Order: sequence, then C-alpha cells, then structure tokens
Amino acid sequence: MDNTFGDYELYNPLDEKNLAQSVADALERERVHCLPPVPFAGPGLYALYYVGDFELYAPLGEMCRRGAQPEGLSIGPEAVPIYVGKAAAGGSRHGNLKSLKDKTLSDRIRKHTRSIEAAASTLKAQDFRVRYLRVKDIWIPLGEYGLLQRYTPIWNRVLDGFGNNDPGRGRSDQARSPWDTLHPGRSWAEKLPINPDPPYHFEAKVRRAVQATVRRQPLPEATLSGQPVLDFDDLIDD
Repeated sequence: MDNTFGDYELYNPLDEKNLAQSVADALERERVHCLPPVPFAGPGLYALYYVGDFELYAPLGEMCRRGAQPEGLSIGPEAVPIYVGKAAAGGSRHGNLKSLKDKTLSDRIRKHTRSIEAAASTLKAQDFRVRYLRVKDIWIPLGEYGLLQRYTPIWNRVLDGFGNNDPGRGRSDQARSPWDTLHPGRSWAEKLPINPDPPYHFEAKVRRAVQATVRRQPLPEATLSGQPVLDFDDLIDD
C-alpha cells in the first residue's frame, strides 16, 4: 500500500517508529524516583538521569536540574537521560511468561544502583534519578528503541559497559569496559585486563557528547560506539 501523497508521507500510528515514540512518551509521564526505588513488580523500561556536579557530567547535571519543581526531585523539563534500558519478565524469550509479580525491572535498577555505588571515586547514587514504566513484554524492545533514538544516551551510545555483567571465569580475558575505565570500582571489572585505550581517549569522547547534548545537537559520529537496532527477538535484559 502506498503511504505517500506527493512529497507528504501519510501518518501511520502502527508504524514501528511511531509506536516506539508512543511508549517513550508514556515513560516520560511517569514520576521520578531516587535510587534505589522501592522494590516493585513487573517488566518494562527505565531511564536514569544525572543531576550531580561531577566535573565530567556537570553540564548535563545542570541541564537536568534546570526548571525542576520540588516534586520532580531535581528533574526539570529539559532533562535528558544518561542511560536507558529494559528488563523483560523472566522466561519471556521461551514463551514462559511469569506473572506481574516478576521483579526483573526493579532488580535491574537496583543492580545499576550497586554499580554506581561501587564507583564511589567518581559517582554517587544520590546524584541520579530514575523513571520506569511497566510495559507488556512485546512493547519493551520497541520502547527502548524509541528512547535510544530520541536521546542518544551517553552511557548507551558513547561510553560502553555500564550495563555489563560479570563475564565469569571463562571470559575473564576480555578488556575492561570504557565505563569501568572512567568509573573504576566494580570488583569483578577490576580483575579484567586494562583497556588498551587510555582513559583520556574515552573522557574526550564523553566531553564532546555532553557538550552536544546540552546544546541539543546530534552527537558527533566520532563519539558513537554503535547504532541502536530494533530487534523484536531481543527481549532479555541489556
């Protein structure tokens, strides 16, 4: 079916990009929480915001705090997430959906809180906020795609490794991630070989990305670590 009219493309509410943006809009309407939030049930999406003054991210923190109301917990209308993620219900990949008592999403956010707390030399959990949206599994990858397209979050697209898990003994020869290089402290990451790229290499990329973000400009291609991909089969934690 032709969805164009001359040079004008007809709006299709069921187009995957429009559906993705719809889910992203819903997350932005959710209330803001400090880390870690009170445990809750259900799978879904989340966005982490930085509101602190650590020098590397200070411009982003100031942007997120700008215009904030007391009930917004330092998150204003211009806030841009530093990281977005998803957590599907356990067993969903095999057609064995658990009930809404599944705490995968809550547990994922609490795991991130522990990662931030471990990196105490550079980060503080009190300097972060989170929004989360409980979503039916089928819409989770679509919503994450919409958030990645809308914001290009720095810890997703520029500084890899925040969402990594302990690789275990069988893969302990892999290099320390860029995130763990700039934010040391996770015990399992400290056991990995030092990243061959020096810290200043990643720091320079982050600084350029932060400046582009606060100026509402696209992130420079040279700072990006990869392009987001919409994958309906990708229903497990990132």
